[in-house]
Amino acid sequence: MRNSPVIGVSACLQQGPRSLQHIVRIQYVDAVLDGMGGVPLLLPAVGARQQAEAVLDRIDGLLLTGSPSNVEPRHYGAASREGTLHDPARDATTLPLIRAALARGLPVLALCRGHQELNVALGGSLHQHVEEMPGRINHQAPSEGTMDERYVQRHWVDLVPGGFLRSLAGTGRAWVNSLHNQAIDRLGEGLAVEATHEDGTIESVRWTKGPGFALGLQWHPEWHVRTDAFSKAIFRAFGEAIEKRKA
Repeated sequence: MRNSPVIGVSACLQQGPRSLQHIVRIQYVDAVLDGMGGVPLLLPAVGARQQAEAVLDRIDGLLLTGSPSNVEPRHYGAASREGTLHDPARDATTLPLIRAALARGLPVLALCRGHQELNVALGGSLHQHVEEMPGRINHQAPSEGTMDERYVQRHWVDLVPGGFLRSLAGTGRAWVNSLHNQAIDRLGEGLAVEATHEDGTIESVRWTKGPGFALGLQWHPEWHVRTDAFSKAIFRAFGEAIEKRKA
C-alpha cells in the first residue's frame, strides 16, 4: 500500500465512559480501505491547535464523516435549540480545514454532518429540524432496531439532469439511506445542487468554483460500499479524483 492515497478522516470529540475520546465509526475507515484502496489517517477534533495547511500537506484527500452532533448554528448566524448535541471542537477543526482544502484543490468527500459542514464552511445555512417544516418528511432513522436496520436504504433521491451524480449512477434516481434531522437551507457559495428529495430537501451538492473535486452527500454510502453499486461508484470517483490530482 506504499502508493495508496492517504485519506484524512474527520473524528468527533465525544464523552466516553471515563474521559473525552476522539471517535470515528469503523464504516468510514472500512470504506477508505475497501472502497478506494486508501490509507485512513484519523484527524482528531483539536480545533485551533490543528494546523490545517500542515495536515493537508500530508494527505491526498479529505473524508468528512457523519456524527450524532450538529454544526453549531452560530456559524451561520442562528441560535441553537436547548438540548441539541454540538461538537465545537469538531467545528473548529473541520470548517477551516474544508476552506483550506478547497483553496488548494484537494479532493473532498463530505457525508451527512460533513455535507452540512461543507455548506456552512462556504457561507451557507441549515434547517435544524427538517421534520418540522411544512411539506417535508421525517428524514431521521427509526430509534429502534439494529444499526444495519437503521442504515438501510429507505427513500429515493432525484439526481439533477446533467449532474455529476447522474452520470455516475447512469440513471435519474438513487435509493439511499436517511439518518438526519438537519439539512441545507441557504446554499453555500460555489456549490451546485446534485440531488434532491421530492419534498425539496437538498440531498447532495458539488463544488463548482474551482478545479478541485468536492462532493457532499446527505446520506451514508460508506455503510453499503461493499454491496451497493452506486455507493461503490461514489468512493471510486473520489479515488479517481485523487489520482488525477496527483498525476
